Amino acid sequence: MKILISNDDGFRAPGIMALYEALKDVAEVEVVAPEHNNSAKSNALTLHTPLYVTRAPNGFRYVNGTPADCVHIALTGLLGYRPDLVVSGINNGANMGDDTIYSGTVGAAMEGYLFGVPAIAFSQVERDWRHVDAAAAKARELVLQMSAQGLVGSAAWLLNVNMPNLPLDQMGHLKLCRLGRRHAAEAVITQRNPRGETMYWIGAAGAAKDDAEGTDFHATAQGHISMTPLKVDLTDHEHLSYWAQTAAKLTTAV
Repeated sequence: MKILISNDDGFRAPGIMALYEALKDVAEVEVVAPEHNNSAKSNALTLHTPLYVTRAPNGFRYVNGTPADCVHIALTGLLGYRPDLVVSGINNGANMGDDTIYSGTVGAAMEGYLFGVPAIAFSQVERDWRHVDAAAAKARELVLQMSAQGLVGSAAWLLNVNMPNLPLDQMGHLKLCRLGRRHAAEAVITQRNPRGETMYWIGAAGAAKDDAEGTDFHATAQGHISMTPLKVDLTDHEHLSYWAQTAAKLTTAV
């Protein structure tokens, strides 16, 4: 089994170190990750400046770009082979509900999925790296189970997994979940720089709006591991018939 690991917290982050240590003896593992923290970069690709790949003393390779850049470069020439699985994380903080739209962790995994490679994004719910080794052990367990079921190296799929920051023996079961929803983000924060110019900082993420049973928010709040299958198709299939009528009227009017 050949695994490509990436993340959005940067190649020095404790999460990616723990993930590599957990998987290195069960697969041929390559790490290609951002040079610096690239949280909330989603699926962004760098198109107008050159990208450079550097090898760190520990053998990891890092890129002066986004998480999606890392996976894109790896799959289109850097590795020289097609991995069986792309694994992203372990992220420092949750990627649940609306977070998945912005997440660089999910963006890296999704880039693998777009190239036809099965992919998993792993995140810890809280932003403090507590029990990251336990999260890595659970990630290893899930990868091995997927491989045993013949799902690794097969048709592409994309999973988003969030784990509570708990010791291994206190972590709950894996729960298949849908994405929850968040309230709108908190207000933007403004400050003055030394030259008197106004600076703007994006506000913190909002609280959970839809955290009902069956959502990723609910599962992790109960100490369980949430797993949500994702897709890229943003089409509003439920309302296609409504918009078909509207489109017909617009076409007639034009």
